[in-house]
Amino acid sequence: MQLTAIDWLVMALYGVVALTVGLYFARRAGQGREEFFLSGRKLPWWLLGTSMVATTFSTDTPNLVTDMVRTGGVSSNWLWWAYLITGMCTVFFYARMWRRSGALTDIGFYELRYSGKPAAFLRGFRALYLGFFFNVMIMATVTLAAIKISGVLLGLDKYTTVLICASITALYSATSGLWGVVVTDLLLFVIAMIGSLAAAFYSLQQPEVGGLSGLVSNPALQGKLSLLPDFSDWSTALAVFIIPISVQWWSTWYPGAEPGGGGYIAQRMLAARNEKEAMSATMWFNVAHYALRPWPWVLVALCSVAVYPTLESLQASFPGIDPSILRHDLAYPAMLVFLPHGLLGLVVASLAAAYMSTISTHLNWGSSYIVDDFYRRFVASDRDERHYVRMARISTVVLVVFTSIVAFWLENALQAFQILLQIGAGTGLIFLLRWYWWRINAWSEISAMVISFSVAIYFQFIHEALGFAALHPSLKLVLGVAITTVGWLSFTMLTPATDRATLESFFAKIRPLGPGWRKVVGEGSRASESAGQGEPDESLTAAFGGWFLGCLVVYSALFGTGYLLYGNPGLAFACFTVFLISVVGLYKVLPKVGFTA
Repeated sequence: MQLTAIDWLVMALYGVVALTVGLYFARRAGQGREEFFLSGRKLPWWLLGTSMVATTFSTDTPNLVTDMVRTGGVSSNWLWWAYLITGMCTVFFYARMWRRSGALTDIGFYELRYSGKPAAFLRGFRALYLGFFFNVMIMATVTLAAIKISGVLLGLDKYTTVLICASITALYSATSGLWGVVVTDLLLFVIAMIGSLAAAFYSLQQPEVGGLSGLVSNPALQGKLSLLPDFSDWSTALAVFIIPISVQWWSTWYPGAEPGGGGYIAQRMLAARNEKEAMSATMWFNVAHYALRPWPWVLVALCSVAVYPTLESLQASFPGIDPSILRHDLAYPAMLVFLPHGLLGLVVASLAAAYMSTISTHLNWGSSYIVDDFYRRFVASDRDERHYVRMARISTVVLVVFTSIVAFWLENALQAFQILLQIGAGTGLIFLLRWYWWRINAWSEISAMVISFSVAIYFQFIHEALGFAALHPSLKLVLGVAITTVGWLSFTMLTPATDRATLESFFAKIRPLGPGWRKVVGEGSRASESAGQGEPDESLTAAFGGWFLGCLVVYSALFGTGYLLYGNPGLAFACFTVFLISVVGLYKVLPKVGFTA
């Protein structure tokens, strides 16, 4: 596919605007850690929420969705749709507490909640474990998607693509800090949404597809359109629906969908002006991410089945593609070749925008761990603020280099998704309980981290090498969750609790709801009387109601849109009726949980 002058002009304009914004904020970002990593805690909810959405609108996300749809149908998206339950839980139970903590990073939380050497070790080790290892793996999947897209649309080899992407993003991220990231994210989100809608529109116009009516009646798509799995096929239903909504959402740690919030989601909440705006930002993120964005990707994926039904047809259409990266996720960029020039340039720019948004966030977030939670905490604690900003910029470049190396090793987005889910299997429950149950200690998290990682290594590299039969990824996940949960609970009860002074300080600062802290603050004390009550405008019952209604609002909107596109007005009307009733109920609940936009 050859881009014309107008395509290159559109892409160049986007690049100039993005870099200008980054350079504009460079001076402000250089003032200190809080400005570089949290924008001085002055960001409004709508900008923070949009930044979260833009970050999760990664270059690899439409590729991943396409892979799922082509191999397992639309219902396979429950592997990530289930994380809405996690996201809404964060809105109503954790967003205010994160902002109340006043931490610079969510890793800094550890020495607020735990005590002694185990807490210090946990902070330092996890700063490198998440900020470097996990972070590099996520960014590598995004870079892999960029490799595939540029191979199809631009004819570039993977080495040239990585060199260009790494250089531009490193320059942008190292100069702008979080201010530049979130402001540019607003622009990137708009461009990326226009691009995904355009891709869906022109995909539907292809003769092999024949519009929405032709799509839903296409014989090649029968069995792939259902929003729910076929429950007569118990193994598939278990893998793509039952396990995700019953186990996966609370038990696994995955960037952007951490139980209780974490990573760059926590970073955005910590950067909010106040607790209420932290809640509002997270609410907007979940609505936009799960209700507004999925269908353009799903439609392109479905159209790709009609246009490129097999991998062989993809290979025949793009003979220059490296066979090592020829997988079903390549079908998304392959559908973009049907766009007219000018709009094609905008769509390529939108994918570049998605890439820059995700990578710049991960670089800023990962750098905050490496600099504040490792370097400043354990290596050089007495330097001035500008020194730490300089180290943040250096660590950004280092992360880019390792990301590029790992990207050459990966083959498809689903591969990395499953690896990361397995590594985090069983750790999620700790992140939910540590705010509400005093007995969780540093050893709980250390043991969970070690056990889950060991189990993942065993299943990924050792199990089949020993001659055992291969296990389905969902079975690996459940086994990993079970083994890790039993392990960390055992370590929790066998190791000393966090010292009382730290627990009392944490309780006084955070004031979590529920009865889980009454034993710590002492019977008959003033603190004991207030234990579990939170702030005056907080209610645990209302929080559960908001959580349920929030999920209902988003899922009914998601399903209603789907049935409308499928030409089923009856089911669409039923879903939108549920949507309206849920919105009214949610509106009545919000004041009882301290939520105002």
